[in-house]
Amino acid sequence: MAAQANPVLHHYHHFPFSLTSKTLHLSLSIPTPPLSLTSSSFSFSSSSSYASSRSLHIPRVSTAPVDYAPPAPDYDFQQEILRLRALCTKLSKKKTINDKLKLLDRDSRVKRFFNSRRNWFSRVSPHLNLDSYHCFLLKCLVAAGQEHVLSFRIESVESEFETARGVVKHALYSLVEVIEKFDVNGNGGGSRGFGEGEVLLDKEELRDLKKLLVNLGEIEKFYDCIGGIIGYQIKVLELLACSKSERYSKNWSGQKNHAIDSEFLEIRAPIGPDLSQNIEYASQAALWGIEGLPELGEIYPLGGSADRLGLVDPDTGECLPAAMLSYCGRTLLEGLIRDLQAREFLYSKIYGKQCITPVAIMTSSAKNNHKRIMSLCEKFGWFGRGRSNFQLFEQPLVPAIGADDGLWLVTKSFAPICKPGGHGVIWKLAHDRGIFKWFYDHGRKGATVRQVSNVVAATDLTLLALSGIGLRQKKKLGFASCKRTAGATEGMNVLIETKNLDGMWEYGLSCIEYTEFEKYGITEGSRSQGRLESFPANTNILYVDLHSVEKVVSTNSEKSLPGMVLNLKKPVAYFDQFGRKHSVSGGRLECTMQNIADSFFNTSSSQCYNDVEDILDTYIVYNERRRVTSSAKKTRKHASVSLHQTPDGALLDILRNAHDLLSPCNIDVPVVESNEKYVDSGPPYLILLHPALGPLWEVTRQKFSGGSISRGSELQVEVAEFLWRNVQLDGSLIVLSENVMGSLKIDENGESLIHYGQRCGRCKLENIKVLNKGIDWNGEDNVYWKLEVQRHEGCKIILHGNAEFEATGVVLQGNHVFEVPDGYKLKISPGTSGFEAQLDQIELDKQDTGSWYWNYKIEGSHIKLEYVEL
Repeated sequence: MAAQANPVLHHYHHFPFSLTSKTLHLSLSIPTPPLSLTSSSFSFSSSSSYASSRSLHIPRVSTAPVDYAPPAPDYDFQQEILRLRALCTKLSKKKTINDKLKLLDRDSRVKRFFNSRRNWFSRVSPHLNLDSYHCFLLKCLVAAGQEHVLSFRIESVESEFETARGVVKHALYSLVEVIEKFDVNGNGGGSRGFGEGEVLLDKEELRDLKKLLVNLGEIEKFYDCIGGIIGYQIKVLELLACSKSERYSKNWSGQKNHAIDSEFLEIRAPIGPDLSQNIEYASQAALWGIEGLPELGEIYPLGGSADRLGLVDPDTGECLPAAMLSYCGRTLLEGLIRDLQAREFLYSKIYGKQCITPVAIMTSSAKNNHKRIMSLCEKFGWFGRGRSNFQLFEQPLVPAIGADDGLWLVTKSFAPICKPGGHGVIWKLAHDRGIFKWFYDHGRKGATVRQVSNVVAATDLTLLALSGIGLRQKKKLGFASCKRTAGATEGMNVLIETKNLDGMWEYGLSCIEYTEFEKYGITEGSRSQGRLESFPANTNILYVDLHSVEKVVSTNSEKSLPGMVLNLKKPVAYFDQFGRKHSVSGGRLECTMQNIADSFFNTSSSQCYNDVEDILDTYIVYNERRRVTSSAKKTRKHASVSLHQTPDGALLDILRNAHDLLSPCNIDVPVVESNEKYVDSGPPYLILLHPALGPLWEVTRQKFSGGSISRGSELQVEVAEFLWRNVQLDGSLIVLSENVMGSLKIDENGESLIHYGQRCGRCKLENIKVLNKGIDWNGEDNVYWKLEVQRHEGCKIILHGNAEFEATGVVLQGNHVFEVPDGYKLKISPGTSGFEAQLDQIELDKQDTGSWYWNYKIEGSHIKLEYVEL
């Protein structure tokens, strides 16, 4: 290996530390899989042999200049790939761990590393009491060319061209580290010993080694379908080798898991219904989705590290995952559940039955993602849904690699830099962890998939229509898509046409990531494959048929890891053990969940010229972009006019949707101007409506009629049973309900479960004016997308339990807070001093239903509301 070419791996220094007699036996108490021949942790099926499988794929990789790129080493990728393939094939034929160890012991790298007395780890390893499986993991690591992970080393301050001052400074750091580990008698203070024995691991190194072994075990087990640790490295090297060759030929077979004799012919934009244009079909499809809600599950891939958001816990200073981003007053995860419950509330209003959707959440250990999400769910009592309706499953972390030689990047001994392996691991992980069976036990056939950072995905009927079509037409996978934004860092959905040498034609929908456009000859304005802007955006909003997906991933083949890609467009930034920051050209092996579609191609004996989408097992639906995708993925740079994929930009799309929703209700609402205008002056107003008011816009619009919302106003409505008739708002109006959609009741298992439609808060506003100074739009500390704003005045209505508020024919001017207790109704009506308030207890026979409610009825393909007063 050309390790010396990577700046992260320079300057190995070995110190003759020795082991005292008291520390010769260090036991590592790490969970070990049973050493059974059938254990998936270390068995290699012949189908996963790279000698036979590599011909099936053209790998994907992306490269781009970074801030610092070391000189390319003279490294023979093909020779190393061939060596590892041969070893992987031989290992797959061995029946026991001991047989595998014997084979690994004959590997030249393993022999050289573990037989060298100059290598400090090879001297200490016999005294660690490692069991056979852990020895197997470490030897796989070495055989894969990553022995530096186990080597004690002191890194250079910068690179091989560092200054003399840097060398001296680094040497002083090293000397201080050694001195600190001596006690006054020169015995190492129990941390690192010196004497006749061998090298001793201190507590920190022992902890790091334990963590490394756990991580290696996860990689070996999860990537067993491609050969475990060694297969992972083979795939990395294949992708790196591809990055250094010419762009792809027109044999587009890379991610379809098709044979290499599948000739690529064409990619084109797929055809599908436009929900914003075909209103009748969209309404019918949404009704199918509502009707099918008891057959649907929900899947959230929340394992990403979301580095671009730069979230930090203000109390601890710890980095936070995307799910914890506080957006419009609540975390993004709370927003997902709130959208889901709005659909369940709609189902209960139409069919009079309860429906609680099971939710599967993929987490990771990055930034304590798993623990934080678990704690959030526990804090909110599992959102009134019951613990049994959630499954959290943690994805493994994978090592980041250097772009020039495929070496794993490390911060210190036993500490490779590891990150989540992409949302595409969700399918195999769900199979491994029994998530599919769990969904079946809940009576579910399909599931909708949505990423946490997309805050508009549940707007209007997008999700319901997507799932409704999938269920009704028995499709295997569906995409919700929209028009691409020029220059956006997002993939695109495509229709693929290929012809096999046996004369059969194959068609299917797929996705090409933005990192790979150039590899396929697709650029802005390109004419060779069609103009880029003519292709729709991949939004990662999916419908999946659970049985179809599980059938693919249960093959334990490379199909289980769809869309493997090595994205090298961004440098890997990290801090070493001395607190120095490094930025290195590199990446990690990632999978893309939407490319599971590549396993659902359909075959035809003749070429299809028209309406090919009708024969496919996959489908696509379109809608207006801001009703499909607007993401809070990265922090807006100060004074930047580019708001794409920022929380600020997503807020403007929410406000534009509010304008589109309310304007047809004969409500005068100012238009949201360009993003550039926002940078200078902020949003023109804040309108935030609870999705349970619909979530279908045709439902919400029947609750609003007439009036106006002036520029600079604020409207928040957190209640589902709501009526607005001729309301003029100039200032701030906030309606908050404790029971937005229903009340919590304790079930037989002692869990709090929501009962939709029972004991809800209610608010009715008719022919009134709300006038106050509202938000201080000049407040320097205002963060609008967080809903952190300063107000001069406001009118706030707070409903506890099943409380009701009613205001008719009055002017509510200035600062007011109306707080209504559980079981009571507050009526505001004209009085001698402007208005008078009357508080009455709700009659006992109306405590559950309220004194009025909206009755939902299906008429044709639409939902009609009837106001019912008791």
